[in-house]
Amino acid sequence: MEAVERRRIIVRGVVQGVGFRPYVYTRATGLGLAGHVTNTPEGVVAEVEGAPAAVTEFCDRLAADAPPLAVVDAVDHCEVPVAGGAGFTIVASRAGGPARTLVPPDVATCADCLAELADPADRRHRHPFITCTHCGPRFTIVTGLPYDRAHTTMAGFPMCPDCAREYADPADRRFHAQPVACPACGPRLRLLAGHPPHEVTGVDPVAEARRLLAAGAILAVKGIGGYHLACDAAHPGAVAELRRRKARGDKPFALMARDPAGLEHLVHIGPEERALLTGAVRPIVLLRRRAAAPVAGVGGGVAEGVAPRSPDLGAMLPYTPVHHLLLGLPGDPPGPRLLVMTSGNLSGEPIVTDDAEALDRLAGLADAWLTHDRPIHVPCDDSVVRVCDGEPLTVRRSRGYAPLPVTLPLPVPPILAAGGDLKNTFCLGEGRRAWLSAHIGDMDDLATQYAYERAERQLESVTGVTPALLAADLHPGYRSGQRARRVAAGRPLVRVQHHHAHIASALAEHGLDGGHKVIGVAFDGTGYGVDGAVWGGEFLLADYAGYTRFAHLAYVPLPGGDAAVHRPYRMALSQLRAAGIEWTADLPCVAACPPDELRVLRGQLERNLNCAPTSSMGRLFDAVSSLAGVCHRSGYEAQAAIELESAALAAGGPGAGPGPGYAFALRPPPNGAEGPVTADPAPVLAAVVADVRAGTDPARIAARFHASVAGLVGALCVLARERHALDTVALTGGVFANTLLSTACARILREQGFTVLRHTRVPPNDGGLSLGQLMVAAAVHATDHHP
Repeated sequence: MEAVERRRIIVRGVVQGVGFRPYVYTRATGLGLAGHVTNTPEGVVAEVEGAPAAVTEFCDRLAADAPPLAVVDAVDHCEVPVAGGAGFTIVASRAGGPARTLVPPDVATCADCLAELADPADRRHRHPFITCTHCGPRFTIVTGLPYDRAHTTMAGFPMCPDCAREYADPADRRFHAQPVACPACGPRLRLLAGHPPHEVTGVDPVAEARRLLAAGAILAVKGIGGYHLACDAAHPGAVAELRRRKARGDKPFALMARDPAGLEHLVHIGPEERALLTGAVRPIVLLRRRAAAPVAGVGGGVAEGVAPRSPDLGAMLPYTPVHHLLLGLPGDPPGPRLLVMTSGNLSGEPIVTDDAEALDRLAGLADAWLTHDRPIHVPCDDSVVRVCDGEPLTVRRSRGYAPLPVTLPLPVPPILAAGGDLKNTFCLGEGRRAWLSAHIGDMDDLATQYAYERAERQLESVTGVTPALLAADLHPGYRSGQRARRVAAGRPLVRVQHHHAHIASALAEHGLDGGHKVIGVAFDGTGYGVDGAVWGGEFLLADYAGYTRFAHLAYVPLPGGDAAVHRPYRMALSQLRAAGIEWTADLPCVAACPPDELRVLRGQLERNLNCAPTSSMGRLFDAVSSLAGVCHRSGYEAQAAIELESAALAAGGPGAGPGPGYAFALRPPPNGAEGPVTADPAPVLAAVVADVRAGTDPARIAARFHASVAGLVGALCVLARERHALDTVALTGGVFANTLLSTACARILREQGFTVLRHTRVPPNDGGLSLGQLMVAAAVHATDHHP
């Protein structure tokens, strides 16, 4: 009698919602094995029975040949008693027990579905919700685990007989694809217009939406993770009106094009950018603008109001069937070739996902609504990525990436890290996994705080993490930290210094276990320091357990707090006064300041009224931007610095180095005392003033300033190595989203023999802060509880 054995296999990782059970079925039947497979909160569980050689082959190749969207963390199997029987089945999912499987992110429409979408002979021709096992919504529709249709927002759409037959057919691409649908079983697309909004009947909703867009209308378009506001990017009036309604200032809009060819006349697209644009995630990719790009109405250009004075255009390709239909299929009447696609909200508010809320909150922003009746359970903004030195640099980690976990270099107890108050994400961790939330937003808005609470509950439910320890920023006024304190309920709360968290985030992303300190260069706009000052130009010697402040930018007054952030000329005037340079009318920052404000500001600085000291590199970029005459008023975060980078690029061209720079003065602690080195920008400011008075091109000044900051980073890291024998440098903080600076710093450091750590998968800005908080809190907790 032929030998038979049976094995039980548990597969953990991203293995639900990616076609793993159909894959197991096909593989088992192909090897002539009997048994079954099911989803459980722990992962995919299978039992296979048959000839020992076939069972062994099944187990050995299970992970290697997994479906393309699967991420297999572990395959465990053990021998179990032979049960007999014939055939292999997919059995109903099992609920109960802690969630240990991983929910997949949303995935762009695949090539097979796009071919069917455009095929008049296919029953899903032009179906706005076409999807299969390999594409479509996942994270944003999941309401519980295990991942089955009943635990998604598709639960309210019973499958028609044709869809049910595909769903049950192991040979079909839609075998156990939970969002499967067709025109017969829904969901349904509708176009609403008017005041009050009512459904537009008798027309194809998408065709009418395209006509409205071409005529200059602004549409609210319901996507996978929320509503977008859309308009024709080549229509200057529509773009200007959208900017006015959204109260967006000069902050750039994102574009959507049908394919890379629709963008190449506007921006530079390298192979790395092309891969990001066309991959399964489809983030917004920040692309360098061409120097002679066409203007609106000429050669496929875009309105200047899309991204005024920005060195980049943020662009993405369609990732839902609705997007493809809006941009037009072959043979469709002409319509807009490029669409503005920006988050459906007022600036500062969370993205709108609820349909009734969309009609209310977007009433003053949209002329019409292209909507549908499939609910969005989890809000998810578009991710934003750029390429720096051939590697991706994630600026916003959200749709397509969340909720994939980050693998941690050390095991951690169950932790919730609250993040910061700008670009907020929170982070849940347990064991060697950390789950960063999708982008939440700025915590000043009450609606954002409610969105934070909903997202936290949802992520805890799908990860199974019940936090026993909390972490938050050191700043006493941060709303994220105040909430962490309110909900702690007796659980320990670890407060983490802002820039220490930034550096810890970089260490965790690169898999460092914290056994050796690194030189952490943390440059950003603001972070609460242990001395009560506003830090932001920091050189810390750090591991997870602690840090020493090795050096920092010299403190200068921050006159009026946020007023200095929004009016960079105030920061320039403060820096000039600190450097002992007179305010003369020939300097652009002096001319930009109204005379009455200039008098008040002089008195404010003399009396030190509402002038917190700051060492912020972000604020120094603002100051030089205004002093050079580049940007005096900032309508969105980092505008002055972004425009200074744009000017520097103009001096050397895309990808060129910044050229010779100015020099900071390095000052040791006074009287031989212990303490950090101070980097004094006074000589830099004096040199900038001399260049301004000599009529030097502002672009040349911007390039020289970038070089001076890179030179400072190199000099201080060499000094830290000489004194402390450290040879690894982590570059982190929002300032390092500036690729011109990041490239220059990395080049100088590598020439000096340093190992350089830069962010790729986790944002360098405050969107990555929570990961660092989590690692620091775990280290501090372990130290406090060490026997």
